[in-house]
Order: sequence, then C-alpha cells, then structure tokens
Amino acid sequence: MVKLDPQEYARRRRQLMDLMSPNSIAIIPSAPVTVRNRDVEHPFRQDSDFYYLSGFAEEHAALVLIPGREHGEYVIFCQEKIKEQEIWTGRRVGPEAAPEVLGADDAFPVTDIDDILPGLIEGKDRIYASLGVSPDFDRQLMQWVNHIKTQVRNGATPPHEFSALDHLLHEMRLIKSPAEVAVMQAAADISAEAHTRAMQMVKPGMMEYQLEAEIMRTFMAAGSRWPAYPSIVGAGDNACILHYTQNNQMIADGDLILIDAGCELDYYASDITRTFPANGRFSDEQRALYQLVLDSQYAAIAEVKAGNHWNQPHEAAVKVLVTGLIELGLLEGTVEENIESLAYRQFYMHKTGHWLGMDVHDVGEYRIDGEWRIQEPGMVMTVEPGLYIAPDDDSVDAKWRGIGIRIEDDVVVTKTGCHVLTSGIVKEIADIERVIAG
Repeated sequence: MVKLDPQEYARRRRQLMDLMSPNSIAIIPSAPVTVRNRDVEHPFRQDSDFYYLSGFAEEHAALVLIPGREHGEYVIFCQEKIKEQEIWTGRRVGPEAAPEVLGADDAFPVTDIDDILPGLIEGKDRIYASLGVSPDFDRQLMQWVNHIKTQVRNGATPPHEFSALDHLLHEMRLIKSPAEVAVMQAAADISAEAHTRAMQMVKPGMMEYQLEAEIMRTFMAAGSRWPAYPSIVGAGDNACILHYTQNNQMIADGDLILIDAGCELDYYASDITRTFPANGRFSDEQRALYQLVLDSQYAAIAEVKAGNHWNQPHEAAVKVLVTGLIELGLLEGTVEENIESLAYRQFYMHKTGHWLGMDVHDVGEYRIDGEWRIQEPGMVMTVEPGLYIAPDDDSVDAKWRGIGIRIEDDVVVTKTGCHVLTSGIVKEIADIERVIAG
C-alpha cells in the first residue's frame, strides 16, 4: 500500500513551526472516541490535522509543538503500554517507543497531561489551537491556562494571545506535495476499479446495497480499509436526492443509477461519481441529459489551471448546462437571463466542486479578501456538474422527470494545466454501455 514517508510528517512540523510567532506553542488533540450505541463505539478515525502532523492513528493523544524548546520541539502525549488493556483494545506505541516510532523529541503518558502541559504553556506569549471544534478540549485548554493564572503571584506568566491554528495549518494542507498526490492517485485508481466493477455487475432486480457491497469489497481487496464517506447508490428517482445513502431500494429496468463513492487510503480521500443505465442502454432522454452533463464537465475541467480563479470551472459548467437546457426545452429565455436569475438551480442546485484531500470536503478557503482565490499547482479539487429533474416537477414534460445525473472526477492543478486523477473509469456513453455489456 502507498504510504507517506516519516520525513513527510517531519517536514510539515518544521514548516508549521517556521510559520508560528516567536515564543509560542501549538496544541492539537486527537479525535474523540464516539459511542455508537451503549458500549459499542464507532470505528475510530484520527483527526486529520493531528494525523497530518504526526502519522499517528491512536486515540487519547495530544501533539504539542514548541519552536525553540531546548529539550525538544515536538512533544507527544499518548496512552501507556499496559498489557492488560492491550489485550482488550489492541497494541499501543507507548511513550517509551514514541520518540523512535513517531520521531518525537519527548513523549509522556496522556494521563499526566494536566500536570505537564501547563508547565510547557507557562511563559509562552501565544497559543495556537483550533478552538470551537471540541468543547471538551476548549474546556481543558482553559483549565490549563487558568491554572497558570493562579500562579501569577509566584512569578508565572500566562499566555495572553490565542491564535487559530487552522489559518496556518489548513493553508499548508491545501497545497499537496508530490508524495500526497501519489497517495491520492492510488486511492483514485482503487475507486475507479470499484466503479468499473459496479458497472460490470449491475442488472435490474438487484438491490442498491448489493452494488454498494461490490464497491466496498473492491476497496478492501485493493488495500483500502475504509470508504472516504458513506457511499451513495441511488437508482431511478433516488438519483435526484443529492446525499441519498439509504441504498435499500430495488433497481428497476430503465433506471439510471448514480453512484458517488470513493475510498480512503492512508487518510487521503478519493471522490468519484458515475451515472449509468441498469439495463445497459441509455434512453433517448437519459442520453441527451447525460451528454449535456458530460460536455459541461469537460468545459469545467478545461478551466482547472494555475492562474484561473476557483469559480471559473463552475461558471463554465453552468454556461454549457444552461445552453443545453434551453435547447432541450427545459428552460426558456436567453442563457444570460437564466444565469442571472439562477433559474437553472431548479435542475442544478450545487457547486461544481470542492477541495479534496485528507477530508473529502477538504480544508482551505475558497475566497480571500472577498475574491475567489487563484488556483495554484498542488491544489486538488473535484469537478462534478449534474442535473436532477425531480420526479414530481410538473413544470417539465413527464419524459424528463426522475432523471438524476452527476459525473465527478478528482483533478490536481499542475504547472501546465491539470491532471485528472480518476481517468481510470470510463464516462463516455459508448464506453459505459460497452463495459456494462461485458
């Protein structure tokens, strides 16, 4: 399986500390453990910021960066290795092995954090943290600071500034390194294989969740333990529900099936959507709308390039979609009128993409000082136009109703244009029908 080298994490920590102000400290907690029901927990998934800086997947931990600290700038608090507990919950790294395994300068039991961390914070001018994300962490942080304040008469100096860690760290995460792009390419290849498998297996009479099972089987067989998000397998009218995840209906002859599914690999997401006919042949109406969405996607991908602003792909997709909807009689008036009035949102109600990375809707600002940000090499985004004609939309001819289509690819901005990471899965009408036919 493709994985990042430990030096990648060390480089990130160094970059972040170089951005921090003098005499400061950054504190990043691990993700919380969440209960599914009674004493059953949801599968643990590490916080993306924490993992981005450490590559450490254990729960009940905290990462601390202290630029210029004489005894080491990178400190980890983690669970101790206790044999009786490891029998129940699995092996742990432990504070003794953390310096070697994680590259930490210092490591302490997380049970000692209330005794040790206030001493690391004391005397610092500024704390970098992601406040407002975890109420439990916010309370704990303020307890540490308030403890220092109680010692002011003894000469202790509490920090007097808090800064949002997100501002620095999320801008770092937005630009992917070549190593990150390689992991995302591997994830995209696995997901493309899964979508191809779904096309090969589909037949009327199947349940939506049976196709989902084929997707999950392909993910795991290829080395991905988890999907990046709950898979969408929507047949017929269900394709018109943007975040449909019930996946519990029977697939009928004549249905289009919209599958939005992507695997996660070493904490990096892929995100692909394909739409195809259950019986292997597009109807005339399905074909017309599908080709329109595909044309709009090609127009949008052509606008993914360094120097263009974020919204240019969306603008290009909307123009193609509106032009086609007018030609098909689903909209009236001029292209400009429909775009200005947002009339097209009756059929296309979402943006054409989002940032992609460790989170499927990844971090990074879309606007800077009120203006769409400029695309730069290393940014990865989805390009996913669609059309959704509601089954009860009596403003259009009945032949169009209940058709939902989305086509989504993952695209990385390069110095010379862009590269489509998900090109391993077909999307031309003839190719889709060929794959389904076997």
